[in-house]
Amino acid sequence: MTFMLMGNSDNAVTMATYMKHHFSFVGVKTPERKAQSKALLKASLTVPLPEVLSQIDGLWQREEREYQYVAIDMALINLRRWSLESLEQLVPYVNDKAWWDSVDAWRKLFQEYVKRHPEDRETVFEWFYGQDDFWLRRVGINLQLTAKADTDTAMLTKAILADQATDEFFIQKAIGWALRDYAKTDPEWVRQFIAGHPLSSLATREGGKYL
Repeated sequence: MTFMLMGNSDNAVTMATYMKHHFSFVGVKTPERKAQSKALLKASLTVPLPEVLSQIDGLWQREEREYQYVAIDMALINLRRWSLESLEQLVPYVNDKAWWDSVDAWRKLFQEYVKRHPEDRETVFEWFYGQDDFWLRRVGINLQLTAKADTDTAMLTKAILADQATDEFFIQKAIGWALRDYAKTDPEWVRQFIAGHPLSSLATREGGKYL
């Protein structure tokens, strides 16, 4: 693949600092990245899925962080084309080069797939639930964000209780996020859940913001 992003070295320094120097950057901000990658992403809609998967992998393996963002953008733009089997091939990327930015972006892909294919929700959830890597479990906890009345509260409960005592900021933040989001739909359920379970102060504070 000959696709290359053009960035700014000053931006690259700022972006690397913001991401605590976990990654190097080309130095291209989101609007410009989307403009530069628009043609590539549009073209991906017309090629066979195995080639799309290959292109995603090629982008993902590059050093600079923005290429991982383009890889996720490519997965998202092809959302309607993924089968359950092909979608599963993308799971290993979630906890590779993992940080909150990429993990939450990948979560959006699985979240939107589940919305389109509710019959596959349990299967997709099990890809993430109970995994050793907490980044994978974060996706399981937040898989139903914005599902509103379609939220499976038994699944949400299962995901939260499995990690309620986990001493990891990004897990506790995810629990709070999931509860806060569902509180927009059913605040009484969330109120009773928080009252009935010994959650961390972070999860309780975040989960109760709309109560």
